[in-house]
Amino acid sequence: MKGTHNSVPDKRNDDILISINGELFRRDEARISVFDSGYLVGDGVWEAFRLHKGTMVFVDKHFDRLWQGAKAIGMKLPFSREELIEMIWEVLKANQMKDGVHVRLMVTRGIKKTPSQDPRLTVSGPNVVIIPEHKKADPSVRDLGISLFTSTIRRGSPDYLDPKLNCHSKLHEVQALIQALEAGADEALMLDIHGFVATCNATNFFMVKGGEVWTSTGAYCMNGITRGHVIEVCRKNGIPCYEKNFSLVDVYDADESFVTGTFGGLTPVVKIDGRIIGAGKQGKMTLKIRELYEQLIEDQVLNNG
Repeated sequence: MKGTHNSVPDKRNDDILISINGELFRRDEARISVFDSGYLVGDGVWEAFRLHKGTMVFVDKHFDRLWQGAKAIGMKLPFSREELIEMIWEVLKANQMKDGVHVRLMVTRGIKKTPSQDPRLTVSGPNVVIIPEHKKADPSVRDLGISLFTSTIRRGSPDYLDPKLNCHSKLHEVQALIQALEAGADEALMLDIHGFVATCNATNFFMVKGGEVWTSTGAYCMNGITRGHVIEVCRKNGIPCYEKNFSLVDVYDADESFVTGTFGGLTPVVKIDGRIIGAGKQGKMTLKIRELYEQLIEDQVLNNG
């Protein structure tokens, strides 16, 4: 098994404490009702971010996305930003966590009195779950790179399930990944409704061509925090970076390719649909951008220190 979410095994995760509505539970005792809106109909929003050297990296941007998503689905979050920060620190301190931690925050609409889509049948406030794990990206994935397979499952149009919405409804992405796995690849590349390259099933896609960095327009891809930072560091450091439409013909001829995500940062892509990309290993531009992105993280830690 290989993918951008592969992590180094850590036995400490066997005994982590998980927060459910402010109450701490051991990993093997953490439970949510089968009547929860997220379980029944995927009705909820979530975020994931990293704790690096005592700093919740880019947490303000993750909160911006969380509040935007909650507003989009008509769900009032039952806490302020300050209260949420306190809740997260409570579970981090209970687990004695300071570095190398991945935090998953999930908020669902709440408990239903009967299985139904209807939000009026919700009989509780939102359920808030915080799962912190000791999680370090597997360095072999970055060293060897990953392979992609172009799925027939398209990224949806913003008028029916906007890809920018970080919601619990991820079935189409799961379908895309299953296709890729059955084809022998590690993850899925997904096109938009017009046939242009959009994103991957769980990460955002970039390619390097003639010294330029290309990524999709953003109209049909996830609103990735790391994606935005990669675009930012490229433009600040004189690296031509374009958000544009491009097709698989362009991709197969790329000099380099990589994907971005909160957990893995930048991960090289070495093969797409059976075609070797560039030299079949991490390229110089990918390495340069990764170093710039990692410096951005260190700068935030320094500024928060």
